[in-house]
Amino acid sequence: MAEAAEVQGAFEGTTPAPACRWFRRTALLLAGVLLVVGLGQLPQAPAARAESASSASSRSVDVSLDTVTPVAPKQDDTLTVSGRVTNNTRSTITGGHVALRVGPQITTRSDIDDIGGRAPFSAGSDGPEVGGNHAQKIDSLPPGVGRDFTLTVPVKDLELGKDGVYQLGVTLSGQSGGQSEQVLGIQRTLLPWQPSTTDGKKTRLTFLWPLVSATRLTARTVSDQQQTPVFPNDDLAAELAPGGRLQQLVALGKNLPVTWVIDPDLLATVEAMTKSYRIGGPDDQNPAPGRGQTVAKQWLNQLQQAVADHQVVALPFGDPDIASLAHRGKDVPGALSHLQSATELASTTVETILGVKPRTDFAWPVEGAVDSSIVDVATSAGAHNVIARSDSVREPGGSSYAPTAARQIGGGNTAIVADARLSTVFDGEMIKANDSSLAVQRFLAQSLMVNKQAPENERSIVVAPQRMPTTSQAQAMASALKGLTDGRWTQSADLGDAAKAQPDPAANQHIPGAGSYPDSLRSQELPTEAFEEIQRTQSSLDSFKVILTSPDRVVTPFGSAIMREMSTSWRGDPKGAEAFRDAVQSYLDQLVRQVHLIAKSDATLSGRSATIPVTVQNGLLQGVRGLKLVLTSSQPNRLKIDAPQPVEVGGGRQQSVKFETRANANGPVKVTARLYAEDGQPYGEPIFFTVHVTSITPMVLLVIAGGVLLLVLAGLRIYLQRKRAAARKAAGGGPDGADGGDPGDSGGPGDDKPEQPGDPAAETGARNGDPSGSGEKVER
Repeated sequence: MAEAAEVQGAFEGTTPAPACRWFRRTALLLAGVLLVVGLGQLPQAPAARAESASSASSRSVDVSLDTVTPVAPKQDDTLTVSGRVTNNTRSTITGGHVALRVGPQITTRSDIDDIGGRAPFSAGSDGPEVGGNHAQKIDSLPPGVGRDFTLTVPVKDLELGKDGVYQLGVTLSGQSGGQSEQVLGIQRTLLPWQPSTTDGKKTRLTFLWPLVSATRLTARTVSDQQQTPVFPNDDLAAELAPGGRLQQLVALGKNLPVTWVIDPDLLATVEAMTKSYRIGGPDDQNPAPGRGQTVAKQWLNQLQQAVADHQVVALPFGDPDIASLAHRGKDVPGALSHLQSATELASTTVETILGVKPRTDFAWPVEGAVDSSIVDVATSAGAHNVIARSDSVREPGGSSYAPTAARQIGGGNTAIVADARLSTVFDGEMIKANDSSLAVQRFLAQSLMVNKQAPENERSIVVAPQRMPTTSQAQAMASALKGLTDGRWTQSADLGDAAKAQPDPAANQHIPGAGSYPDSLRSQELPTEAFEEIQRTQSSLDSFKVILTSPDRVVTPFGSAIMREMSTSWRGDPKGAEAFRDAVQSYLDQLVRQVHLIAKSDATLSGRSATIPVTVQNGLLQGVRGLKLVLTSSQPNRLKIDAPQPVEVGGGRQQSVKFETRANANGPVKVTARLYAEDGQPYGEPIFFTVHVTSITPMVLLVIAGGVLLLVLAGLRIYLQRKRAAARKAAGGGPDGADGGDPGDSGGPGDDKPEQPGDPAAETGARNGDPSGSGEKVER
């Protein structure tokens, strides 16, 4: 600094001020640059050099950790870790090796959540390589090339400390791009460590094993006595076949300590496949035969064996979306009644097909998200236990402590609050072995961490995984549960026991309000319009069934289809849900139209009274009854029609219904024919035709006129005869007629005779004046 001051003073004494300042600043800048460059050339400390190199390069190699066995090792076990390393750099890696590293013990559940997304390798937090000759050499790894590895290490060489969860890392170290050896890639997982049974109390763990599928079956059937069902596709057969999703769920769950949660609609659908069924779209008049009978029978047999010794919980038939009902459907009259019907049908379906009596007092809203309205709707249908999740019913202050799942929420109802971390571990794709393996280790680590939170307290924890796990997700869940079978820190319990567990006094027992429901889930709900359409279909069905002689043939398939219209499986598929509802309503309308009036042409009524026939067609396989046919005249003063006639038509037949009519005046009359149900509601579409009344024809008028003329002439003749007779009497000498002429005189040719009984002219007039006889047919 003194030297700098001296230099500055010299410059100031010999150089003009502006030039001095410029030289001074330039000199200082050059000195700073040289200083920085010099420092950059100093040798770095080994740790710092390794840290910076690893931070820059540990992302250049992909390390996948595919298997860890055993998943929860004991002291005398040998740990085997296998996977694959892939060189993603542009340089060949030489002198490489793969090794295990044991990091520090993890102390919180949130640290477990973050294990897969941490920063690149850090010597301080990832720990040193496990000692001994346990590494695997990778001599040369060209760009884009991968190598499999398998590391085998006695557990004692891991030098694990006290019981708990440890971070376990796999690293690839080597040389790349001319640099010295460094860590080029790392993958971390978790290692739960409790070599013996806990000294405290074990956690009672309930794992739900869901057997739910997308809606597959509509109400459509073939027009035969067997009511052969028609499926839109045969995709379900693939899920039931060996290796399929549903087949794997049954095969894996058979020997696991789980509670089966089953949608009865799936059982009913598969049971329908065990018989003859067809595949075809709504407009396909000749659906093709289905080919899944064999796998359907095998799957049901396997399921019957699998659930024999397990508790079975039956969801309401069709797995109705309770949240959608609570938020969008409860204000639609009659919508909530379907939930009650679905609950009642659930028990019958499961018991009939599987031979076990299920529990039907549990409701499971989507993802365990609940609010007060959801709980109200669920319990209104008889579900006294509502399966929620801890990210919906949160603990005060955001505590990570996991209390007992059961919570008393009033009215004799219980909320079963599943642990969110354990329940969501297996979400997402598990196709890659690395993802599946990490999920298994995370599940075991979380379950051990829960136990370590309060080992002196016995708690009941429930796991409610995704509703429709994929095959890979189911396999990962099964692997995790198998890791707990030795019962070192957990013991299994069914859902019924979890519901009866003594609640934790400090646990949150408050159900959140409607405003807390997640927007992401609310956007997937069925709209109000969907429930209105469902009710229109139900109303159509109610009107249709009352006229059927075998209503169950229609009520059963359509009632089930209406329940399926509310299924949780429609979330995220609004177009599919709408198409399904339209298909159900369209098919019902098609059946209703099978009973109809046959169109009628105009008719001519050629008499004063006649019979008008109207034909009713029944295209159904069963008979119809309870209908009445009404003919309405637009001009009753001109054409009067008798009272309505009852209608009863056998299956596949026609019936001609006849109405007596009376004509009062000539002219056209429009007539409406319509069917009505017993409750007075119109059935089907009316038909219209015109009756031309011509009962008083010109010929009839001529006959009548002639008759009247004859009557007049006859009357005139009588009058004249009587007048002449009176004149003769008067001319013959008195009223006594003594001089009235010879009593035997019959008169001449011009003399009139008295009228005799049975005069032909009078009879003719009387006969022609009568109206036409009844029963004259209508001219068509």
